[in-house]
Amino acid sequence: MRYILPLREGGSLPALAEADDSFKYVIKFKGAGHGEKALIAELLGGELARILGFKMPELVLANFDEAFGRTEADEEIQDLLKFSEGLNLGMHFLSGAVNFDPLVMEVPSNLASEIVWLDAFITNVDRTFRNTNMLIWHKELWLIDHGASFYFHHAFTNWEKQALTTFPLIKDHVLLPQANELEKANQKFKSILNESILGQLVALIPDQWLQWKETELTPKEIREIYFEFLATRLKHSEIFVKQAQHERQALI
Repeated sequence: MRYILPLREGGSLPALAEADDSFKYVIKFKGAGHGEKALIAELLGGELARILGFKMPELVLANFDEAFGRTEADEEIQDLLKFSEGLNLGMHFLSGAVNFDPLVMEVPSNLASEIVWLDAFITNVDRTFRNTNMLIWHKELWLIDHGASFYFHHAFTNWEKQALTTFPLIKDHVLLPQANELEKANQKFKSILNESILGQLVALIPDQWLQWKETELTPKEIREIYFEFLATRLKHSEIFVKQAQHERQALI
């Protein structure tokens, strides 16, 4: 309902906005950078984190009011809003939260291992020392910003091979040095996740975000590929777990 201010920390230019429920949300726009694919990654990564028990702000589907952002003077933002008409994604704003600082804040090894497992599972390239994408709110660690996950979908070719990747970029993960319980994390999360849960997860993706010009696949077929990617990756999780263990040993 009301555009408050742009958040210029990220390249996608998210914004703080107020919705018709009177709550404030950080809005991710489909008209930015990687478009709907970034929103899909945010949705899948965030809800998967919630299923696995991590602290994760509420995600909502955000339809823009007709007058949304009309008073914004910045032409770049006006263009962004114009190309984002329709359904976007909002994340509940954690007022008063501070960025996680790895130099002054310690994370227990079990929690660090579980976060590393999640990010290796969804191929999240964006939880590094440069950009941790974690917040401290009410003395608890919260995960945010999963839009750089599932990077296979930007090309959307040979997804079967991508599902079995070792994900060597895990070497840059901010919590990898503390992640010495990856096997325990793997056992725990494989006991939680199953194909039924993964099916429910991908069913959350709105059809509006699956109308891709670069493919003739239907929304149902695209959704099925996301499901198969996750199911395959879960079944063969030892591939990315071993890679993470190898990269951690190289660090320490």
